[in-house]
Amino acid sequence: MSNPTQQQREKMEAAAFRKLVQHLRHRTDVQNVDMMGQSGFCRNCLADWYAEAAADMGHPMDKEAARTAIYGMSPAEWKQRHQTPASEAQLALMAESLKKNEGRGF
Repeated sequence: MSNPTQQQREKMEAAAFRKLVQHLRHRTDVQNVDMMGQSGFCRNCLADWYAEAAADMGHPMDKEAARTAIYGMSPAEWKQRHQTPASEAQLALMAESLKKNEGRGF
């Protein structure tokens, strides 16, 4: 396997990011609280990272715009259509998972 150039690597990363966003838009059955509990990140985190990258490139955007870019609709609309109330167990698992992110800069 050859080593990709920086430009090729960035194109591959961008393609993978687009696939991830497409997948998350499709899997509306997976709640953010469950993603947080299992992996320590969710759609909102991805949107925050997207907004940070945009700002670093001179294109600042607010949270609403970044989340709309990830959700494919406004966050309010997504919540109305797909979000269910979180249980105490889900919230506890999320809190425990987030402890693993401490000091990582995410």
